[in-house]
Amino acid sequence: MPGQKDPCQKQACAIQKCLQANKYLEIMCEDVIREMRRCCETHAANSICCSGFKSSAPTESKNNP
Repeated sequence: MPGQKDPCQKQACAIQKCLQANKYLEIMCEDVIREMRRCCETHAANSICCSGFKSSAPTESKNNP
């Protein structure tokens, strides 16, 4: 559909703005990253922004000592 806005573009832009404002420290932007994950869970098939976004949380490791 021409002219249709990406459903997760707002969240993707919020991540970029937050990372730039916080010297690219992801821990400072966990809330906006969480919102992007939620959006991608719902709209992954319709969002180009979600194509490169990993669905798993980076802070959760299965191999914690």
